[in-house]
Amino acid sequence: MPVLPIPDYRPPFPFASGHLATLYPPLFRLAPLAAPVTERVELADSDFLDLDWHRSRTGESDRLVIISHGLEGDSRRKYVLGMAVMANQAGWDAACWSQRGCGEEPNRLPRSYHSGETGDLHEIILHCLSTGRYGKVVLIGFSMGGNQTLKYLGEEPGRVPREIAGAMAFSTPCDLGGAERVISAHRIYFEYFMRGLRRKMREKGERFPELVDASKLKGIRTLRDFDDRFTAPLGGFADAADYYAKASSLQFLRSVHVPTLLVNAQNDPFLTPTCFPVTEAMSNPDLFLEMPLHGGHVGFIAKDHDNVYWSEQRAKAFLKEIAA
Repeated sequence: MPVLPIPDYRPPFPFASGHLATLYPPLFRLAPLAAPVTERVELADSDFLDLDWHRSRTGESDRLVIISHGLEGDSRRKYVLGMAVMANQAGWDAACWSQRGCGEEPNRLPRSYHSGETGDLHEIILHCLSTGRYGKVVLIGFSMGGNQTLKYLGEEPGRVPREIAGAMAFSTPCDLGGAERVISAHRIYFEYFMRGLRRKMREKGERFPELVDASKLKGIRTLRDFDDRFTAPLGGFADAADYYAKASSLQFLRSVHVPTLLVNAQNDPFLTPTCFPVTEAMSNPDLFLEMPLHGGHVGFIAKDHDNVYWSEQRAKAFLKEIAA
């Protein structure tokens, strides 16, 4: 049954609260110990992406996970590092990429990342496969990266390389318009994201004044305002409504044809009911929807003294199934 039973995950006190489970990890989790090697990947449009390689801790591997971060994240976020460490310990290499504008150095072109960007993910996948090392690849995405991963798998199934053996998406806003409304209603989350987004648009305004007018940052009260004024025009969309309609992964889930696990916590403060695609999972034998009661947004704190989160434990179990 693609809609999986509610797992028995129970977080330690007081992290049954979705807000505490969301806020604690970025603020207080110890950064998982990792020593990645960074590679700059040159893109077809003459821009670049930075890619962190984490090698298996059990010897040379022909299996790889490619990890995509969330909105205003990067390849060194704690949740990314935790998942990479898990994969390495399980005998998989991990490739973690920073999306355009999210690395340490500004990108060359005015183009920015957005929640429906799949072209860059495809180029990263092809680059990793070009090494000739990997016969089995699993995609893992968090939040925005989860939406990109699901959209990628379903929008053009024919271009998905045969080496893609499965995928996982955690805390994924399958309906971007719904997620925008609830995030904008919680000022602490809205301001957290806007802090970085404002900085990036000011920088782009200085470098590309003919394309980006940073004065339009004034008066922004919601993410929809920001997406109307910046994300949509830079991404080639008519407006925020057009962006949400075309970039949301919900419409592509029926066309996902590799084993894919979607884990969305029922107390995730970023998600609306439309982000829990029960109907789509029930109609697609390759899409497995799991809805734990707890976890918050990219939280999933566990009673583990080794700094391993439940999401990483769950991913390890899914990787074991894929590798069988």
